[in-house]
Amino acid sequence: MYWSHTKLLLFLSLIIFTFSCTTKEKKEGQTYIVCTTGMIKDAVGNIVGNKANIEALMGPGVDPHLYKATQGDLKKLQQADIIVYNGLFLEGKMGDVLQKLSNKKTVIAMAELLPKNSYINNTEFQGAFDPHIWFDVNLWKKAVQLLSKELINTDSINQSLFHKNTIDFSDQLDSLHKAVQTQINLIPKDKRVLVTAHDAFAYFGRAYEMDVRGLQGISTLSEFGLRDVSNLVDFIVQNEIPAIYTETSVSEKAIKAVLEGCGSKGHEVVIGGSLFSDAMGEEETFEGTYIGMVHSNVEKIVSGLSKNKIEK
Repeated sequence: MYWSHTKLLLFLSLIIFTFSCTTKEKKEGQTYIVCTTGMIKDAVGNIVGNKANIEALMGPGVDPHLYKATQGDLKKLQQADIIVYNGLFLEGKMGDVLQKLSNKKTVIAMAELLPKNSYINNTEFQGAFDPHIWFDVNLWKKAVQLLSKELINTDSINQSLFHKNTIDFSDQLDSLHKAVQTQINLIPKDKRVLVTAHDAFAYFGRAYEMDVRGLQGISTLSEFGLRDVSNLVDFIVQNEIPAIYTETSVSEKAIKAVLEGCGSKGHEVVIGGSLFSDAMGEEETFEGTYIGMVHSNVEKIVSGLSKNKIEK
């Protein structure tokens, strides 16, 4: 009898506790925002702060060009109040899913908020635009500001907070943009050539006056052949480029083939580091933020292409 009474009390307590937690969750429930990439999650987080539960589908080292949504991802997308993705076919294999969901809920293509004259047109694919807008810090700031307007329209209560957060983050991005310009100027003009695994850095090159070369095109879905490797090797040798770069979300195999090709022609070139291209660093690290990712990339680029070392 004693044990039955005790179990009953425990059971009732559990029900009361569960009900109170559920009631509290419903009363203080947050908007659930699902983002595709880490860069977008970072942007959304800087706008809304702790006023939403934010999640990214793609973590460190994940290539969005090749990414296929899992059943778990589809469940998250279905449950989301708001979905934010890059657009411009970055998430090529998820396009149909995102389009269908846009008929049921708020779905925002962040890059596509920008005016078309902001984009770099890609001649490899007729009518296609380069989706890697985040490598121009100033352009990313504009996209953040446009995204902020969209998010403000979905939350009448926190409008002023979102607006203030956006101004604060924009100021940080202005400082970052100026810092990148200063740091790139440490590289001699004839050495400002960035060679990477795929052509993700065109916006970076346009913004900071660097010649960028990628073995693959703007999408890692595009293939490369021996001729592409040979042509890139010849370019590196002729221009006496001291360092080339792998990417954290792309296989190193292709760049290592270029490295070996340069060596066979008597030109000493090194891997200057692995750059964050389509994904940021590990969460809870400096490189796991947009600002940290950019800083890390620039540090490696400057150190590899010149004898100057930048200060953190």
